[in-house]
Amino acid sequence: MDDMMPLMTRATERTSGLVRAVRQDQFGSPTPCAKFEVKDLINHLEWVAELFESLGRKGPLVEQGPYAGDFPERVKGTLAAWSRREAWDGTSPGMGLPMTTLAHMYLVDMVVHGWDLARATGRRYEPEPEAVARALDFTGRMVEMGRQRGAFGPPVAVPDDAPAFDRLLGVIGRDPAWTP
Repeated sequence: MDDMMPLMTRATERTSGLVRAVRQDQFGSPTPCAKFEVKDLINHLEWVAELFESLGRKGPLVEQGPYAGDFPERVKGTLAAWSRREAWDGTSPGMGLPMTTLAHMYLVDMVVHGWDLARATGRRYEPEPEAVARALDFTGRMVEMGRQRGAFGPPVAVPDDAPAFDRLLGVIGRDPAWTP
């Protein structure tokens, strides 16, 4: 918890800043995540915030609701749930996975979807190197389960000596060279 919470918080703040900067005329723009346009991606992030708040409180899985435009406010509850020591203990009743695994899943979502949103809206995005390293290590171990659950796409070939963030994107099925 002590090393993950700061990473989760900073990744969340970066992504929240990107969400706040989105203009309504960008809602229909494509994103590197092929199933989402910008508004859909923000709606997905709203659901991620609600889901991981529930999971952090050992609650159930929650369904995605309609777009509300309140992601920056929702993630405050998510981070509050995970800032409690007991959030990190044991296994999630809702997903049957260790709580530390769920925390890493959340970090990957914040880092990668932050990039998705920045790319789609023409903004600069520099994820924190330590968050990228953690996310890359985690996805390397969990990629097959992620693909089976539909969270990751087929891998995109990226050179072995590419920057860590490009390798992370490739592992989960994103093209680091994607442009709208």
